[in-house]
Amino acid sequence: MRSEHNRVCPVERAGGLDNRIRRWLQNPLKILKPYLREGMTALDLGCGPGFFTIDMARMVGKSGRVIACDLQEGMLRKLEDKIRETEFHDRIVLHKCGKDGIGAPESVDFVLAFYMVHEVPDQDRFFEELASIVKTNGQVLVVEPPFHVSTRAFESMVEKARKARFVPVEGPKVLFSKTVIVKRDPQ
Repeated sequence: MRSEHNRVCPVERAGGLDNRIRRWLQNPLKILKPYLREGMTALDLGCGPGFFTIDMARMVGKSGRVIACDLQEGMLRKLEDKIRETEFHDRIVLHKCGKDGIGAPESVDFVLAFYMVHEVPDQDRFFEELASIVKTNGQVLVVEPPFHVSTRAFESMVEKARKARFVPVEGPKVLFSKTVIVKRDPQ
């Protein structure tokens, strides 16, 4: 999914990804509430230490599931430590993706790709794989940092999603971010 040459946040800096200031600026419940419902299966791509994952598990409820996916085993271990002996342990599936693909274990209703698509070297292939993972009428929320991703690069991402049979719609407002929701075309 990501190249060794692309920068990913080192596990040692995971604490910076999950803190109160970020929770205040990028509140997972506010951002994701319109898209997640009880019983859904959701994929948190590039989940890191689980900043969004646990709130996603809360929103999909006991009958739902969240696949927490990351390239780095260390990030998944940090998340595993957080959910051990909690109600979320049974509804969060930890999944280590490969450098060249997601390899999700099942189809999903919703995908969160927060600040990670710009790290994917082959975005055409990435969106094609997402099209095979996301259920018909499922949605992908792409959120990218404007300090790493220009407007032109973001528009190129959206175009690659279109080519993979996704239909872009307006995304939520997220502070310091470019966003789009892309829906899986039923055809």
